[in-house]
Amino acid sequence: MKKALTPTTNFTIGELSKATGTKIPTIRFYESIGILPEVPRTASNRRLYNENAIMKLRFIRHARELGFELDAIRTLLAMQEQPEASCEEADILARAQLAEVEMRLTRLTAMREELQRMLCENTHNKVAQCRIIETLAS
Repeated sequence: MKKALTPTTNFTIGELSKATGTKIPTIRFYESIGILPEVPRTASNRRLYNENAIMKLRFIRHARELGFELDAIRTLLAMQEQPEASCEEADILARAQLAEVEMRLTRLTAMREELQRMLCENTHNKVAQCRIIETLAS
């Protein structure tokens, strides 16, 4: 049975993990580096998270999926706490990430073309005549 989300609902780390699709060691790591704030613990030392932790962790996961580094995510999370501040730094971070993605796409396209060329030139003979092995060795 799923818990109804309210600002005061408490979740264990396992429930947080399931709700966000994030592994427990990753959640602990994010806490240890301060990207996720430390949370209260029960008398038995179990962490208790609220809906805010779910929202932050989803934000972090989405940013990671887009390739943002942890320092950039830390900055973006801090900006989120200042809704009236300028968005200029977020724009700069996003533009830098886009440039990185475009560079990776260029490298991946070149890799794909090289692999396609190697496969087209391969005659499927013995290893001694294998164009793939020959290309990789050169």
